[in-house]
Amino acid sequence: MPARNVGENCLLPNLLRKQSARVSIARMRKALLAIAFLSIAISAQTPQNNWTPLQRTYLYKVSFIQAAPGKLLELIDLQKDRNARANFRNGSAFMMRHSQGDRWDLMLVAPAANYGYYYSPESIRQRATFFSQDAQKFQDDIAWQEDLFVFGPPIEEVSKNWKDAGFFHVEIFQSLPGKQTELVKEREMENAYLHKLGQPTNLVFTRDQGAAWDCFTIGFYRDLQHYAESAKASPEDAEAAAKSAGFQSAKDIGPYLRTLIALHHDTLAVAVK
Repeated sequence: MPARNVGENCLLPNLLRKQSARVSIARMRKALLAIAFLSIAISAQTPQNNWTPLQRTYLYKVSFIQAAPGKLLELIDLQKDRNARANFRNGSAFMMRHSQGDRWDLMLVAPAANYGYYYSPESIRQRATFFSQDAQKFQDDIAWQEDLFVFGPPIEEVSKNWKDAGFFHVEIFQSLPGKQTELVKEREMENAYLHKLGQPTNLVFTRDQGAAWDCFTIGFYRDLQHYAESAKASPEDAEAAAKSAGFQSAKDIGPYLRTLIALHHDTLAVAVK
């Protein structure tokens, strides 16, 4: 067999390297195309909506209060007086009155900003000054009370909603163990569903410490009629909105929620201003 010359010996490895490079590039192109098609497929199956959850970084102290027998109106007047003389972010509270549902008569949502502000010596002194003159009377008018600190939307968002509302739908939840995060996500999914239908969404508040409730939501409405009207949607629109929000279907929203909660209280309430 004739021996190859030096040029042939050099050319063969070069050709093999070029062929290998072409194969690698072709494989890379195929892989990139496969990834692109997969991304498009996933995107097509992923629910799309333009709902953006509000950040929950503002601290509130929330009180659920049942008045002593015959003392509800007096208690309301006492809280109104406190609101009139207290600092907006250190003593006053948004107030609603139970209409039907849970056992409490009043729900107070008091802006607290953050723990550093709420427990600063000056804030403690201010609250003592605001409340000292009626503290005993206030307590005497209360039969039962639950307090908790929650993180919720910015105070500007809460104030804006409260200003125009005369009627509220409050849902309070205690989650099953390990389901707290998923429960809050479900609440936001329902907001996305409502938003898609053009209905009022709810403000979401999450527990930090205090009573056993893990989160609650407040729906804001002008009046009872507005609340009733907001539930109207065609089955087709409801189904599309549910799937867009990430639910399997509109009829699965309630059953899915029940897989996350140990306790759930609903209340309809009216504004006290």
